[in-house]
Amino acid sequence: MAPEVWDYLEGGAGGERTLAANLEAFDRVRFRPQVLTGVGKPDTQTQILGRDWGVPIAVAPMAYHTMADPGGEVATALAAGPMGVPLVVSTFAGRTLEDIAWAAAAPLWLQVYCFRDRDTTRRLIERAERAGFEALILTADAPWLGRRLRDLRNEFRLPEGIAPANLTGGGFSSPSSHALAEFDAALDWSVIEWIRSVSSLPVLVKGVLTGADARRALAAGADGIVVSNHGGRQLDGAPATLEVLPEVAAAVAGACPVLLDGGVRRGADVLASLASGADAVLVGRPVLHGLAVGQSYGVTHVLGTLIEELTEAMMLTGTGSVDDAGPELVRSAPQVPHPAGTPVVVPERARDEGSGLRREDLHSSVSDPVLDTMNFLNEITMRYPQAVSFAPGRPYDGFFETEQIFGYLRRYLDHLEEGGASPGQVRSALFQYGPTSGQIRELIADSLRKDEDIDVPAESIVVTVGCQEAMFLAVRALISGPQDVLLVSSPCYVGILGAARLLNVALVAVDEAEDGFRCADLEAAIVAERARGRRARAFYVIPDHSNPSGTTMALETRRELLELAARQDILILEDSPYRMVSPGRQLPTLKSLDRDRRVVHLGSLSKTLFPGARVGYAVADQPVVDGSGGTGLLADELTKIKSMITVNTSAVSQAVVAGMLLAADGRTSELNAKAAAYYGDAMRATLEQLGKNFPPSEREALGVRWNEPTGGFFLSLRVPFRADNAALVRSAEEFGVIWTPMSYFYPQGGGEHSIRLSVSYLTHAEITDGIGRLAEFIRAQAQV
Repeated sequence: MAPEVWDYLEGGAGGERTLAANLEAFDRVRFRPQVLTGVGKPDTQTQILGRDWGVPIAVAPMAYHTMADPGGEVATALAAGPMGVPLVVSTFAGRTLEDIAWAAAAPLWLQVYCFRDRDTTRRLIERAERAGFEALILTADAPWLGRRLRDLRNEFRLPEGIAPANLTGGGFSSPSSHALAEFDAALDWSVIEWIRSVSSLPVLVKGVLTGADARRALAAGADGIVVSNHGGRQLDGAPATLEVLPEVAAAVAGACPVLLDGGVRRGADVLASLASGADAVLVGRPVLHGLAVGQSYGVTHVLGTLIEELTEAMMLTGTGSVDDAGPELVRSAPQVPHPAGTPVVVPERARDEGSGLRREDLHSSVSDPVLDTMNFLNEITMRYPQAVSFAPGRPYDGFFETEQIFGYLRRYLDHLEEGGASPGQVRSALFQYGPTSGQIRELIADSLRKDEDIDVPAESIVVTVGCQEAMFLAVRALISGPQDVLLVSSPCYVGILGAARLLNVALVAVDEAEDGFRCADLEAAIVAERARGRRARAFYVIPDHSNPSGTTMALETRRELLELAARQDILILEDSPYRMVSPGRQLPTLKSLDRDRRVVHLGSLSKTLFPGARVGYAVADQPVVDGSGGTGLLADELTKIKSMITVNTSAVSQAVVAGMLLAADGRTSELNAKAAAYYGDAMRATLEQLGKNFPPSEREALGVRWNEPTGGFFLSLRVPFRADNAALVRSAEEFGVIWTPMSYFYPQGGGEHSIRLSVSYLTHAEITDGIGRLAEFIRAQAQV
């Protein structure tokens, strides 16, 4: 090779620190092998985006293979295909997409740079799809090319005869100048939606180096993540890809494939990547080395060596399959200590911050947008106190009288005395921790029988600190490892999303149709997860007046869901906090229809009694068999977990709640008759004002529509613009009305053009004023 071509292929940005760090990160890995595992020939197969790969290796996107050999990408495809190794073809390939497709026997993906002229990008994508390419990788870390000093010193130009075979026009001879002129430097996450509008192919995002960006990619609709620093060719000083891989993998939590790109030189590097959270790796420069030395045979030799080394590393570590490569397999070696007398340089940031912590060193969930959404909403509400807010889903507190708390507390103490409790026992019931599973389980069981026709023994109930703890306990108990997944009806309550993030639980969304949840979609998701080698363990759903959409599951669908749960051997986590505060007769709960103990019923008394008590419960009557054949209840296992989290639920809160249940003879439906009427009137008033402010003709012209819930606190409204945080700020600032973006509630992207309205805390006058302001905002925003 000419020296300047070698420098172009091998060089990195700036002082090439990131380029070196990619290799050094793998050098620091130390394996923790297991012996006498009985592993013979390990299974290197994996599945990515529904396609079986013989090995978890693909060829990374690299421009101009023709600089290494005239056969270029065609020669690479001819070598990779028979080995089952997919090839990612660069936008700047030196051979046509059609010629490469002719030569390929393994999956082809197209790497996409998005140009200012979107038609150029569209035509390229359409050609790839026609040629049989199976996925698109959007390169997100190159709004322009990094400062590559070797190329600058060489004044690099493409060699004679080298050009992008799939692009028209000119100006390609200087890659950096072309990128500066043609790349769209103003790209944002909406580009994924645009790519989806021109192609049906899955879209992966390449260039992700943080957990936060990984979650943003998922929220924007990405089907996969490529952890990459562009081979060290963009931002010098960026971290090595292996260093950030665990953070990104934890943020994604199995929701999509995660691939690692950068620094892979040995089969052991592939195994280290799998153990650190990758589903597969991309291999770059070594492939071009093989191509330059020996054309297709050289590529075959490089890939074959990697595969042989991977197989050997798996055998010697006792790793039977790709799925068996977990984090316990590796650790990083400590940094080599400085020689005596050599001063240790403390990073300036560390000197300035003292003992301050870096967020990237904390659990990835603290940077999760899910955990930030409600904080942002609260900030907006505080910043614009005069705005009418349809955001908070809290109960109306006009029903509460402060003095009632003392009466309810006295009522419970009298109940204990009437039951024969001594003064010391009564004192302990208030002042001591009490049993972890709760001391008012019998009263809750009685209320469930009378209100919900749920007939379960008291010992199957765990009294929790709100329903959020009940969710946390259930998810922690049921999801035993990375092979288990939690399914959720999407859009869904952010509390379950937060629990999954905090527990590093793989979460799979089952999207609702406009008319609500469909069992066929759930079953398809279960089957798809099984095909990926994962077990769908439980399905979370709010069947009645759900938060956020307001939809209610039909009785026929409830029965169908229970049959599906038994057929596919999953549990259902049922969360229905709005039933007793909604007008009219409610449909039976899933738990009351459950004859096969498939439903774990998660309850909250915050809406039906009062929020400040923070008392919830889990009904978990599923039998659990231990290793000796003994049988207990799932509730017992939840209690064990609770003993390590909150120890118990406040005895004083339980006492007040018990007094309220006793005063109402356990019938919270009667206790909440006034509240249900209030909330029902608020919902009717909101729907009426929406109808007045958006007459049918304007509604159709704008593309505005909404659902009409029969109860609960929430409804969803479709709007003709992107309902994001920027739109929310404008709505609050200029029009004095606050709402919640529905995108907050979609764990894997969606809801960008919908908003959630909560009606629980507003008077009729505020509803009339607020919907009028909202209508003005929607009309104005639709013109932007």
